[in-house]
Amino acid sequence: MSVTTQQDLYPTRVGTRPEFIKRVDPVVWGGVEDGPLSAEQLQQFERNGCLIVEGVFSPDEVDACNTRLDEMSRDPRVRDDEGTITEPESNEVRSVFDVHKADPVFKPTAEDPRVADIARQILGSQVYIHQSRINFKPGFAGKEFWWHSDFETWHAEDGMPRMRAVSASITLTDNYEVNGPLMIVGGSQNTFVSTVGETPEDHYKSSLKRQQIGVPDEESLERLINRGEIHTMTGKAGSVVFFDCNVMHASAGNITPFPRSNIFLVYNSVENTLEEPYAAGKPRPEFLASRDFTPLA
Repeated sequence: MSVTTQQDLYPTRVGTRPEFIKRVDPVVWGGVEDGPLSAEQLQQFERNGCLIVEGVFSPDEVDACNTRLDEMSRDPRVRDDEGTITEPESNEVRSVFDVHKADPVFKPTAEDPRVADIARQILGSQVYIHQSRINFKPGFAGKEFWWHSDFETWHAEDGMPRMRAVSASITLTDNYEVNGPLMIVGGSQNTFVSTVGETPEDHYKSSLKRQQIGVPDEESLERLINRGEIHTMTGKAGSVVFFDCNVMHASAGNITPFPRSNIFLVYNSVENTLEEPYAAGKPRPEFLASRDFTPLA
């Protein structure tokens, strides 16, 4: 098991019982003067751990992304890449990782100041991209993502020391109540759920299809949900959902004919760069956890 040089403020996968640990990091690090969000929007993000900004990308920009997404889903080279994850019961593409580095469409999208400036404001610093991916949830075939905190995995397996990262989900299709939209437990960002079970070797190879280690137990979930409120993140294509790294979230399967796809970008503070994993034998591959900490221009 790797050992970091920093104090572990959020121990996980080390005990025999799940625990609730109070968050010691701010949810919002910057202020109104640091970016485009208003005081009301920052307060909403701090309260709920999430925020929808409507109409960020135009229909033409969304169409360009969807065209590229369709090309990637049919490209055999993409399907054969280690960074492409398929559904556990089929060969349907579930996610394509590491799209921000060289792709002619998704690289400029990831660096777009309409998104990155909000990440900088929330995190109160310059940022780099910790992880990027395209998520596919096709009609009738898209599977669920079980409840989880992203930070639990990023901390345990990637070595992210503090809760100073934010995710941005750029919607490429309309998100309805019925086609498996993102669900977020408002207020859960303030509690870290320490989970049970040691990290298996190369855990990512199975967890990206169906995660079983690092996810909360049902009793902990019930306590969190009873404390807060489930927010269903619906909206038109071209919107951006920002959510905190530790907020508990999930999405149901899609049994409708309406597909749901999004660009998922994780912005981490340059003051929160990765250490050695806190609960894994070695770091996950670069396509899951970038160790290039160069700030976005």
